[in-house]
Amino acid sequence: MLLQLLDYLGVAVFAVTGGIVASRKQLDFIAFLFFATLTGIGGGTLRDLLLGVPVFWVVNEAYLVVCLVVSVFLWFFAHGIERFNKPLRWADAVGVSAYSVMGAAKALNVGDTLLVAVLMGVSTATFGGVLRDTLAQEPSSIVKSEIYVSAAFAGAGSYVLLAQFGVVPWVAAILAGSVAMILRGGAILHGWSLPGYGHRRRP
Repeated sequence: MLLQLLDYLGVAVFAVTGGIVASRKQLDFIAFLFFATLTGIGGGTLRDLLLGVPVFWVVNEAYLVVCLVVSVFLWFFAHGIERFNKPLRWADAVGVSAYSVMGAAKALNVGDTLLVAVLMGVSTATFGGVLRDTLAQEPSSIVKSEIYVSAAFAGAGSYVLLAQFGVVPWVAAILAGSVAMILRGGAILHGWSLPGYGHRRRP
């Protein structure tokens, strides 16, 4: 049940980020709907296609309804949400945390290996945002120095590790999602980053 809720949460908050971008671009409602839906279902769609399972929103159109509701809400209230500090980045952080866990959990549920599960968590958590930023012609968080993909990796990896130790799935989901959220939140608030590649001169 919790994993299902995480899946809805991931779609909803990523749809929010798509809608916020559309509002900043002052696009029409159809564009709002397009950005919200594409961002909301993008990561999960990639996950299901790679896993070779039925695409989640084709099986259950409630996910599309979620995107529609988010679009309508943001059409009227995006300007109010923008008053909060960094709403796009925080919504994206929640989506990364939820989807990193959900992607890994779904891969394990269909019997894939641990490494594949971690990769599915990372790709599910980041692909929707990449699509959003690419279409909006905005710099993507995935290529910035602050922690982003690493947070998704930590969330997915934590879930897989906890699952292997027999931790109850809903407990593992909460703990792993919290790990991803703490790392991404620290990046937003304090600019946390991992050391980047630096060209080393030959002696």
